Amino acid sequence: MIEKSTIDYERAVLIGLITQKQNADKSNEYLDELEFLAYTAGGEVLKRFVQKLENPNSKTFLGSGKIEEVREYVEKNEVGLVVFDDELSPAQQRNIERILECKIIDRTNLILDIFAQRAQTSYARMQVELAQYQYLLPRLTGMWTHLERQRGGIGMRGPGETEIETDRRIVRDRISLLKKKLTKVDKQMSVQRGNRGALIRVALVGYTNVGKSTLMNVISKSDVFAENKLFATLDTTVRKVVIKNLPFLVSDTVGFIRKLPTQLVESFKSTLDEVREADLLLHIVDISHPNFEDHIASVEKILGEINASDKPCIMVFNKIDAYEPEVIEEDDLITEKTTAHYTLEEWHQTWMNNEKGEAIFISALTKENLEDFKKIVYDKVKELHITRFPYNQFLYEDYTEEE
Repeated sequence: MIEKSTIDYERAVLIGLITQKQNADKSNEYLDELEFLAYTAGGEVLKRFVQKLENPNSKTFLGSGKIEEVREYVEKNEVGLVVFDDELSPAQQRNIERILECKIIDRTNLILDIFAQRAQTSYARMQVELAQYQYLLPRLTGMWTHLERQRGGIGMRGPGETEIETDRRIVRDRISLLKKKLTKVDKQMSVQRGNRGALIRVALVGYTNVGKSTLMNVISKSDVFAENKLFATLDTTVRKVVIKNLPFLVSDTVGFIRKLPTQLVESFKSTLDEVREADLLLHIVDISHPNFEDHIASVEKILGEINASDKPCIMVFNKIDAYEPEVIEEDDLITEKTTAHYTLEEWHQTWMNNEKGEAIFISALTKENLEDFKKIVYDKVKELHITRFPYNQFLYEDYTEEE
């Protein structure tokens, strides 16, 4: 259960579907994540509506009976925001707005809104703005009717929210300008990466909210912003880390998520370059999350899309302090043992420690097994360093255990 604070949350409902490709369990899992996204953006979810359909209705996403049920609930409970788990077409969004008479956003728009809140640097803000404009361009016809009403809050942050003057030509010009600016900054960042000297580069990758920033703070003794919300870190942070007497660079990158908007993958190209150009990936996994195996698959899918799946990788299963397997009572002869009942020791004996190579179970928060983690990373970085920079062997030849 998500804890609510004294912040004024926007009242929202969630909409999901059960289809041939998405069963009830998967739909519920996606809606759990969507609720966390809504909470991160500043929303309070009052209710979920789920309908079983072979395919989404081309006009209203939901069937006529279900959309009327949603309308009645929205009106009765003064709901100001309805969030759909799948991306809506411009026509669907306009039709649904006419029926529900409130703000309608989809998962993509919600993620873009969170990114707009989280962007701290001018570079990150440009990346988010580009993604927002690319999302808005095909939706301009309907969008400006929202903007005339001057509503604020979730889904309304971003370009063009105060002026109706923006048309397709202006938006296209803005997209073109942002791309040119980002290309220029990308070249500067590429030069910076090239000037980092003879140091091995390590990138922290993983699903959002798995503890990458917390681990970064622990191993680099820095103060990277970390919070129990999705996409707490947006700007890439690079720190020099020394384990024993071997220095290397560690970068903390933006977290991945299922159904990651293509606009963000494109606009955050330079951020993802940190992953592409890394010598070693540390794939951080929140083992306390019931669906962590799906998270691993999602991250690996995105790594494949950016041509980074063939890099050396260490699987780091984090948050073991929060891991609680389901327990089967001794006299229970009916319940079948599944992975939900695995202990950490049993997980360690599965695919984690054979197919994927090295794996380590840690808690970045309590620092449990942190020394073992450092040793594994040190050994791998040393191996890569010897291969890439044989002339720098003095960095590790003089090392003794006493040091």
